Amino acid sequence: MNEGRTHPIVLVAAVALLNRDGKVLIARRPPGRPLAGLWEFPGGKVEAGEEPETALIREILEELGIEIARADLVPLTFASHAYPEFHLLMPLYLCKRWLGSIVAQEDQELRWVKPNELSLYDMAPADEPLKTTLPKLL
Repeated sequence: MNEGRTHPIVLVAAVALLNRDGKVLIARRPPGRPLAGLWEFPGGKVEAGEEPETALIREILEELGIEIARADLVPLTFASHAYPEFHLLMPLYLCKRWLGSIVAQEDQELRWVKPNELSLYDMAPADEPLKTTLPKLL
């Protein structure tokens, strides 16, 4: 337990992109990055003064080369995870519409998976609980 200790809270926004086949997109963290080789939902850090939705739209364009409209981001659930140096709070949005073709922009491996198959993937610690939560919500 971390009672009595305080860690900075890092806000990260992520998205469950859902295609017409009902599959969700996950990305594998590339070599040389923290948690390399683990899978996660696309997204990224919310900068100071930035709204989570704005950060997510920016990050998805940078990571996947697609445009998402704010109106197409539906709040779905969130993850809260204590790492040794900080506490990560991650709202997860659902998105079924975007413009453009998804192409990995940062050397990450991408995979479309059925929500009930997420349990087969080793995910980043903050994303791990979403493997069981997400299939129940979709």
